[in-house]
Amino acid sequence: MMTPKERMIAALNRKIPDRVPTFELEFQLADELMGRDFLHEEDMKNDSPKERERKLAENAEYLLQVYERLEHDAICIQYLSEASTIETIRRLRQLSGDRYMLLAHGDGTFAIPDGAELEEFVYKIADEPEEVHREARAMCDQAIAHDRKLLDAGLDGFILCSDYCFNQGPFLSPKMFAEFIAPYLAEIIAAIRKEGGYAIKHTDGNIMPIIDQLVDANPHALHSLDPMAGVDIAEVKRLYGDRIALCGNVHCAAMQTGTVEEVTASAEYCLTHAKPGGGYIYCTSNIPFKGLPLERYLLVLDIWKRMRDY
Repeated sequence: MMTPKERMIAALNRKIPDRVPTFELEFQLADELMGRDFLHEEDMKNDSPKERERKLAENAEYLLQVYERLEHDAICIQYLSEASTIETIRRLRQLSGDRYMLLAHGDGTFAIPDGAELEEFVYKIADEPEEVHREARAMCDQAIAHDRKLLDAGLDGFILCSDYCFNQGPFLSPKMFAEFIAPYLAEIIAAIRKEGGYAIKHTDGNIMPIIDQLVDANPHALHSLDPMAGVDIAEVKRLYGDRIALCGNVHCAAMQTGTVEEVTASAEYCLTHAKPGGGYIYCTSNIPFKGLPLERYLLVLDIWKRMRDY
């Protein structure tokens, strides 16, 4: 039997593991599942060094307990500063050795700006493209430096979480995306790969107008494949399954407001169409977010347990 990390590596390399691995880029239902949330950096803002050390140690143990209970194959370290993340990596390795794949966020490309900032950003691209490139270069360099520190500390890889797309399509035209985002994304991924790390590119929304560029950036996997935006995991598998692994795409909206039958159908569709041939990691189409009924996520896991073996 493979270890969880071996299972993730096989899937990310488009191989067939002993069973379909699973993970979530963020799990917000720890309180509902186990009685408390994960530690956030702001929870330690007034703490002494000794108290910070105690809280980080307890949180590492708690991360392991939660993800072991869920039977996840990767542990995503969230909500912490760079220094606290490095300490958490060290403690998780002490507790579990090399059993789990350890992941964190590590993107450094432009994402959809908030509210009125979107219009301002588009005008800036038109009026000051050189300045936008300077900002993109600074963000890219900062991300590469940050990612290298975490890889050196023992992290296995990154989820690159800048969102590029609405349900209707990307926030920039494919031509603008090719100029202001794609080259920097590819550079970040190349730097992660050079250090022996793994890169999973996440974005919500309808990625189909830019999916060729995302695949060409050479991440190990694409995450989300948002069914709310009409992305069909079976079609993506058919078109790109020989070039990239896929993560997703159990319908989060159905999990929140749909029927049990609709949730079951979505989960079974993912496993039926993305599992064959390997290169697939089972997860939701976004994250198990606060307010999502825990029993719906546990249902999704039960379906995975029934269908996960190769």
